Amino acid sequence: MSRFIITLGMLAMLTVLQSCGESGRTDLVRINLSGKWQFRQAHEKNWHPATVPGTVHTDLMADGKIKDSFYRMNEREQQWIDKVDWEYQRTFQVDDDILKKDHLELTFEGLDTYADIYLNDVLLLSTDNMFREWTVEAKSHLHPGENILRIYFHSPINTDLPKLAELGYDLPAVNDQSENGGLGNKRVSIFARKAGYHYGWDWGPRLITAGIWRDVELVGWNNTKILSMRIVQNQLDDNLAKLTAEFEINATGTHNAELHVYLGDNDDDIAKQKVKLEHGIHTYNVPFEIKKPKRWWSNGLGEPHLYTVKGVVRIGKTRHDECITRIGLRTLRIVRDPDSDGSGKSFYVELNGVPVFAKGANYIPCDNFVPRVTRERYEQIIMDAVNAHMNMLRVWGGGIYENDIFYDLCDEHGIMVWQDFMFACAMYPGDQEFLENVREEAIQNVKRLRNHPCIALWCGNNENDTAWGYGTDGGWTWKESYDKKIRDQIWNDYEAVFHKMLPEIIDEFDPDRLYWPSSPLADFNKRADIEAKSGDIHYWGVWHGNRLFENFDKNIGRFMSEYGFQSFPEFKSVKQYTLPEDWDIDSPVMMAHQRSGKGNRVIKWYMDHYYKEPKDFESLLYVGQLLQAWGVQRAMETHREHMPFCMGSLYWQLNDCWPVASWSSVDYYGRWKALHYAAKRTYQDILVLPREQDGELHVTIVSDRLQPLNAQLKLTLMDVDGIRSWENTQSVTIAANTSKLYFSQQLSTISAQLDTTRMFVVAQVMNDNKEIARNILYFVTPRNLVLPTPKLDVSYAKLNNGYRITMSTDKLAKNVYFSIDADGFLTDNYFDLLPGERKMLNFECEERPEDFKTKVKIVTLRDSYK
Repeated sequence: MSRFIITLGMLAMLTVLQSCGESGRTDLVRINLSGKWQFRQAHEKNWHPATVPGTVHTDLMADGKIKDSFYRMNEREQQWIDKVDWEYQRTFQVDDDILKKDHLELTFEGLDTYADIYLNDVLLLSTDNMFREWTVEAKSHLHPGENILRIYFHSPINTDLPKLAELGYDLPAVNDQSENGGLGNKRVSIFARKAGYHYGWDWGPRLITAGIWRDVELVGWNNTKILSMRIVQNQLDDNLAKLTAEFEINATGTHNAELHVYLGDNDDDIAKQKVKLEHGIHTYNVPFEIKKPKRWWSNGLGEPHLYTVKGVVRIGKTRHDECITRIGLRTLRIVRDPDSDGSGKSFYVELNGVPVFAKGANYIPCDNFVPRVTRERYEQIIMDAVNAHMNMLRVWGGGIYENDIFYDLCDEHGIMVWQDFMFACAMYPGDQEFLENVREEAIQNVKRLRNHPCIALWCGNNENDTAWGYGTDGGWTWKESYDKKIRDQIWNDYEAVFHKMLPEIIDEFDPDRLYWPSSPLADFNKRADIEAKSGDIHYWGVWHGNRLFENFDKNIGRFMSEYGFQSFPEFKSVKQYTLPEDWDIDSPVMMAHQRSGKGNRVIKWYMDHYYKEPKDFESLLYVGQLLQAWGVQRAMETHREHMPFCMGSLYWQLNDCWPVASWSSVDYYGRWKALHYAAKRTYQDILVLPREQDGELHVTIVSDRLQPLNAQLKLTLMDVDGIRSWENTQSVTIAANTSKLYFSQQLSTISAQLDTTRMFVVAQVMNDNKEIARNILYFVTPRNLVLPTPKLDVSYAKLNNGYRITMSTDKLAKNVYFSIDADGFLTDNYFDLLPGERKMLNFECEERPEDFKTKVKIVTLRDSYK
């Protein structure tokens, strides 16, 4: 598995696998206007070099006008940037041949956010939504030779402050860090259709960007242009797939045309249809079939097979336009059947007729400055999910509708996507202008994403419903701040978007997928509650409620779409954004990179309960990661153990948008925390779970495999010195796609003198003499374990792509951690090494250092003690 460790300042333009209108192969012409631009603060004299796609912040950094926004506390010095206006411009050449086109349109795939577009000093368009694509006719304002395209970006703060004043009351927006921006309590993020996390979150900085964040194109066409092509799956079985290509075409005038559908690289069409194109935008259908279809499966269940479909429109012999998309043939539904006793409803993914336990995490944008997330970074984070055996990511509603490459990679690797609309932890205005803006945003993004087989469901928002708690005494005490009139108005505005507009859009443009109004939610118009035994749950009793990890065992919903715990990045990462004088978690710099107000206090409280006090700063970072992994792993295991009652476990969160203490399992620099290694172990297709319950040893095995498996269950009671006092091996037939108890015995019959501080049970599942699953039951918390000082024997051997590390120990080595002063990836880390056991792992790197051994530091939990 190759890895790519990112550094600050990387910029890239991303190619996509789904596109309409390929210049050079059709009569339609596309000219990419991204690349080198100029920018300046509005009304200043001098222009400076800029890169498109990009942001004001990244251009200022590249030009040396500001320092790295993520280093130490530089963020605080850059709050002026969102309160001034900015201009971008470039020149481009247009020749006579292009000017002969009937239509010449400028297309802006992403403008952030309030922008006026000028072509040769003529105002063409004003924009007000970061999430929309904007197209404007430009032919009458272009001329041969050099043309000047200029975009004026208005300050989002200065644009939206008057809206707050006009509204007359504040709207809840609890993660808007307005105080850090010098605005006091004037939270205006909810007025802008812009990424909410730009305004800050409890894991992110307040860096409110502006700029051209996606590509810009000049598109020339005659007669017809394909706007979109939806592939509708009408029938699917093992012998035949019946499909329809729905062409959405804009035509000038009336034309007799032919529509063709091609599969893969085949030059022969598989379907064609003569149509009469009417003037304006209309939809035309072409049915086609695929014999012996291969299905798309999620990661771990089978191949996520994809088909490339190309649609072409011809008038006479001229190929006017084409659209290329990829599809996966599968049946997918969210099953919400009533329980037989009427106590609740199921909530699970059924893929190709198979109930699938959703294993994964919540995903946020990989950077506060999205344009510098390279294709390599996208590939890395999706492979991080794949290699941890995940099959679902939730694209959370405070970020962005991700770039096409994200969904392309999820398609390729079988990662299902729970897709939020971009609303989170707030209540929003409901004026007509806002509603129409949101309507166009939703339609565009549904059309853009609906062909992706990875999309499992659409969700209206993140936590807005549960926070408001309409019609109940619950919620986050938001509604109690308003009188009845305003309270009703806010709720009516909510219903207009999430209970009326968005479901209507899904019904019209993507009717085969579930629309779920909010996460969490028990049922339509029923607030989330574990006692409801329905819907999805965000369980934050652990962390926000200061409840111990044991509460994960008791609070289990049908689908756990959020839960988690914080940790710090590893010391190697911390050193990239700090100085030695900052190496105290309560230092100003470390606190600036801890956005949860109570975060450090909570970590310390839990750490004091479960672990011994670490001896120094570096040890605290290490133990903090163990703490996070230990707690969240307990939740993951419990959720899987309780299938089919619980059928989803998505922890918060997979990744970071900047270097920070957070709930992530992969830090900003792409380094796996202890939690991600724990997820890799816990999400594998066979999971063995030894538990102590009421004086008995119970062993459950969970299988995601679709066929039964004959195996051996091997149990060993041993102590920290390696002395084995009991062993049991039995043959088991592991049932397919279920969780089942396979062993139960009184502990008193296993050991008459059980020293719980030194002894533990090792559970292994063996198949053909190979270990396919392992777990260890410790009877006490790590704080109460009596750990000896292990003697590690470690050797290193060169590989073509790195090093093979072989190690053993004389005594239990708890949570073995390799800190390596080189860029690369370790296939396992933070693991328990048993006495006498020989373990091999690989360090994969592009550049293999010759003095590798000197760059390795090995730590165990015992080494962290004072």
